[in-house]
Amino acid sequence: MIRRIPAGELAALTGTAATAPRLRAHLNVHASPEAAVQRLFIATEPGTYIRPHRHPEPHKWELFVVLEGEIHLLLFTDDGRVRERVPMSPATTRAVEIPAGTWHSYVCMRSGTVALEVKEGAYIPTPPADFAGWSPPENSPEAPAYLEALRAAVPLPSD
Repeated sequence: MIRRIPAGELAALTGTAATAPRLRAHLNVHASPEAAVQRLFIATEPGTYIRPHRHPEPHKWELFVVLEGEIHLLLFTDDGRVRERVPMSPATTRAVEIPAGTWHSYVCMRSGTVALEVKEGAYIPTPPADFAGWSPPENSPEAPAYLEALRAAVPLPSD
């Protein structure tokens, strides 16, 4: 039997994100955290803070596809400078594949944003060492100001 995800289910997901304390919600398509391929829809709202992180295992790439709304994907140097900013929306860059080991985060720019994330499993929570030490933890007093800095961050000049 196929799994169907109707538009109404994604609309409900955006409603959940809008009222969630973290301003985001997800809908797993994979059956369990042990699944070899993790597939999930993520609804985000402006104001959610995705702490910069990486997945150092060589098989932990991520495919990120924006279905509705807009985010700005941020890629960082090892010392926390923004090296690339990728505006993503249905009208601009729709999808990116983030290589394993890349420091990354994103900033939600528009209410009602929904993305699809695909990555190799199994799911393992990000260990503390793979959250950027140069970024504040989620829910810390410094996180809101850092998020605002990310919203305005300008990438390093390209060579």
